[in-house]
Amino acid sequence: MMRSFAAFLSSTAILFAGLPLPGCSGPGAVEMEESDLAEPEHKYTNRLIGEMSPYLLQHAHNPVDWYPWGEEAFAKAREEGKPIFLSVGYSSCHWCHVMERESFENEEVAELLNANFVSIKVDREERPDVDEIYMAAVQALTRGGGGWPMSVFLTTDLKPFHGGTYFPKPQFVSLLRQIATLWNDDIDRINGAAAELTNVIDQNLSGQPGEGTLTANLLSSGVEQLGLAFDSDYGGFSPAPKFPSGPSVALLLREHARTGEAHLLDMATLTLDRMALGGMYDHLGGGFARYSTDERWLVPHFEKMLYDNAQLAQAYLEGYQVTKSPLYKRVIEETFEYILRDMCDSHGGFHTAEDADSESEEGKFYIWTRDEILKHLGDEDGAFFADYYQVKSVGNFDSREHYHAGQNILHLEVSLEAAAEEQEATAAELGERVEALKDKLLAIRSERVRPGVDDKVLTSLNALMISAFAQGYQVLGDERYRAAAVEAAHFIVTEMKDGEELLRAHRAGKSKILAFLNDYAYMTVALVDLYEATFDPQWLTEARTMTDGMLERFWDEETNGFYFTSDEETNGFYFTSDDHKNLIVRTRPTQDGATPSGNSMAALGMLRLAKLLDRADYYDKAKTLMEGNHELLARAPRAFLKMLGTVDFLLYPPKEIAIAGTPGSEDVNAFLSALHARFVPNKVIALIDPSAPNAESIGEQIPLLMGKTLISGEAAAYVCENYACKRPVTTPEAFLKQLGE
Repeated sequence: MMRSFAAFLSSTAILFAGLPLPGCSGPGAVEMEESDLAEPEHKYTNRLIGEMSPYLLQHAHNPVDWYPWGEEAFAKAREEGKPIFLSVGYSSCHWCHVMERESFENEEVAELLNANFVSIKVDREERPDVDEIYMAAVQALTRGGGGWPMSVFLTTDLKPFHGGTYFPKPQFVSLLRQIATLWNDDIDRINGAAAELTNVIDQNLSGQPGEGTLTANLLSSGVEQLGLAFDSDYGGFSPAPKFPSGPSVALLLREHARTGEAHLLDMATLTLDRMALGGMYDHLGGGFARYSTDERWLVPHFEKMLYDNAQLAQAYLEGYQVTKSPLYKRVIEETFEYILRDMCDSHGGFHTAEDADSESEEGKFYIWTRDEILKHLGDEDGAFFADYYQVKSVGNFDSREHYHAGQNILHLEVSLEAAAEEQEATAAELGERVEALKDKLLAIRSERVRPGVDDKVLTSLNALMISAFAQGYQVLGDERYRAAAVEAAHFIVTEMKDGEELLRAHRAGKSKILAFLNDYAYMTVALVDLYEATFDPQWLTEARTMTDGMLERFWDEETNGFYFTSDEETNGFYFTSDDHKNLIVRTRPTQDGATPSGNSMAALGMLRLAKLLDRADYYDKAKTLMEGNHELLARAPRAFLKMLGTVDFLLYPPKEIAIAGTPGSEDVNAFLSALHARFVPNKVIALIDPSAPNAESIGEQIPLLMGKTLISGEAAAYVCENYACKRPVTTPEAFLKQLGE
């Protein structure tokens, strides 16, 4: 693998000498704008008009003759002997829309593309398989760079030979002309470069063998790496730009719970505190932006992603269990309120993202001048509110090209409780005043032009939010959270199907695209979470069905298969099934990124089901998967934080908790409240009502519940490990004592 990037770059240097490389990469090349959709008349309409993706529909009236990814485009390229221009982005991608305005809406650029290329547009959220493969090509060409929009040039057999991210129009026009000339004059060299780059992708995405014994050293190494990267002033684990990382916090909290080392908790809480106080958090409407452009968490990139808010809600829930911080509780409640208010689909799922831009300006919806606040809240309340949220007449952040002086991002320097102490008031008094003024200003903000919403429902991202709401119900007890999780899960398992096949995307009454590994794996975990929040056994049945379908479609039973270049044995899940067509390699990703890898989540789901359902086969496959990634975990632990959390679950066997009693009764609720008020990360929970007519069948379905009865007519809790149980207890106090032993 180590030969690949350097050797490829060296061998292609002459071929691509003089061709532009991307003008923008990394975080600056990721973001959206839906306001351009609202045009009364259109001069052009292309084939994207028949798609359901908001991102693709945004380009349906470009003069570029766009095709969606599919055989029609591939056949045209083969028949006409033209290279393919592949453009990949997503609906909340700011630079995607900059490139659209500069190039794809430009008739000169469109003429070049239409005459010399077959142009294909892909929504990376609909087709993460396509995105992953060709992003690997861009990263090879740019020595690890990458971002969106992604611009890649392919041969007629879909092999990449050049690419980058955002190209300003002059660069892009020059690039198109040079590639058209190369294609006509030196096709053999292009095909040779494409073959070698495809081999690089295959080697780097097919999974690398490196089996070893899983030990606690992997966890301590991960924590050590987080410590070396930790910002002791503002929290987080990188310089600017700073991205939130729920799995980082989760690993620190687990190691702290086990070791008692205070500095681990300090790193987790400083990170949670500063993110919650900073401008990356929406103090009026709730929810987090994608990332902070500065080290202080002050100036966000304003797009809001469902997956970030789901994972951060879970991080703050765990932080709240450990610390009981009122700040964390408010953040959780406000984030969930944001999702319920602004991101719910009418069918019960959750929308994917909100744009950073409105009226062609990033952040315009969210920022304020001091004069605006005084005007809307009055002089006294306005001055109080402005001072509380650090709003200044001159503005409180460095201006950007399209911002005017005096603009402000609402943020806090200290928590409500600390501010109340400084003002010699109670937190309740100060909080009541702040909340009333926030409500007024939120109503004013709602009259502004809103950022566009990507309203497609994606199975994997919905699963993350189902888990968050299920856990939110357990910890905070708000029935709305459980109801939202149930509704979304019901929609996915009943409506997002084609026969027995799970589908990935839904919008406007239609579901499409065969699901990928992430969809199955995330849903398995979500369904287990939902069972533990409802104790409705149908969700465990669905989780088992999901897992069996995942194993059937994605598990690598045959090593040394068609897609592998290595002769060494390696196990795990492919990202795609055999039914996903037109892919030049079949990948098996294990690295965790902005969202967890499907392999990490699949292993976690199987380990939890193994305990609940007594399925040794699930346990063995999860263990094999993680052992096969031992070398990667040891080499780069920060790239596998979610998988390290799963290793933690494997190495430190979970508490197996069985409760016998009437669901919803006072004594059962007392057990559950005591449990969820405490941070017990490695656990599975099951409930049986021994008096129910179906009690025997429930015990057969969930072996952990077999033989679990009331004690002297009272509800009882059983704490077990590897199905060996302590004596049952009938009081929350005794239950907590056993949990701590």
